[in-house]
Amino acid sequence: MDRDWNDSQPIYRQLHARIVVMILEGVLKEGAPLPSVRSIAAEYRINPLTVLKGYQQLVDEELVEVKRGRGMFIHAGARERLLRAERERFMKEEWPKVRATIQRLGLSPEELLNPRPVRRSRATR
Repeated sequence: MDRDWNDSQPIYRQLHARIVVMILEGVLKEGAPLPSVRSIAAEYRINPLTVLKGYQQLVDEELVEVKRGRGMFIHAGARERLLRAERERFMKEEWPKVRATIQRLGLSPEELLNPRPVRRSRATR
């Protein structure tokens, strides 16, 4: 996990987003434990309550389950649920913009699948 935080959103949301990416990328597998609140707080030098708030969002979204006395674990089916939601978001929010750009530039499917480097003219070198 990246050690740097930015000012664009609260740290607990950034922590939540990083864990979601780790689940999507398979770094954190279903059934795997999350690092303890204390260890994350110490390692990243953030308040334990901030870590707990980020973790609680994951619990509320049913991506993580709490096993009393044992810790927090990635919930079965979490990755598939995240993939489904991310695909849906992409198709609704991102794809229309990408499609419009493709059409505006007149790109063919062949050009998209086999991109070639663009040659710059002498004037732009």
